[in-house]
Amino acid sequence: MIKQLNNYMRKLKNSELGRPSIDVFKETTKIPLIVVLDNIRSLNNIGSVFRTSDAFLIEKIYLCGITAKPPHKDIHKTALGATDSVEWEYVEDTLSLVEKLKVEKLKVIAIEQTENSTMLQDFNIEFNQKYAVIFGNEVKGVQQKVVSEADICIEIPQFGTKHSLNISVSVGVVLWDLFKKFRF
Repeated sequence: MIKQLNNYMRKLKNSELGRPSIDVFKETTKIPLIVVLDNIRSLNNIGSVFRTSDAFLIEKIYLCGITAKPPHKDIHKTALGATDSVEWEYVEDTLSLVEKLKVEKLKVIAIEQTENSTMLQDFNIEFNQKYAVIFGNEVKGVQQKVVSEADICIEIPQFGTKHSLNISVSVGVVLWDLFKKFRF
C-alpha cells in the first residue's frame, strides 16, 4: 500500500511543469499590482521578492532607497532568474514614488501594523483598480512618512509571541492573498 502511494505521489520534473519562457511570461497579462520595496537591506530577501513576484504575475517591482539592484550574486541566489522575468525599476526616494503612483491613480497599500489597519483577510479589492503594495525595512518597517501617504494599511494577522514576519514571508502571504482575490 505504501509503495502505491509513493508512486501516486511522484514528484514532477521541471520539464513537466509547463512553465512559460521568459519571453512568453513578459507578454502574459499580469494582475494589476506592483510591489514597492522600501529600504530592504537583505539581498536574499530582495531575490525572494523577485521569485514570488514571478510566481504570482506581479506587474512590476520598485526598489527604493538602500534596496540593492540586480545584478548581484546574492539576489540571484534566491531569485533564480526572476530578475530577468519581472520588470523592475530603481527609485531613490520611496515617498516621491508613492506621490507619483497616487497621481497615476494607483491605490497605495502599506503592509504595516498601524492604528486602524485592515486585516489582510478583511481587505477586498476593487476590480478595475491598480494597486501598489509597499513592504518595509526588516527592522524599521515602512517609513512613517510613507505610511502617512498610503491610502490604506494592511496588517497580516499573527497569533504568536513575535511582532513581525520576515519580509520574504510577508510578501508571499500578501501576494498570494491578493492574487487569489484578483484571479478566483
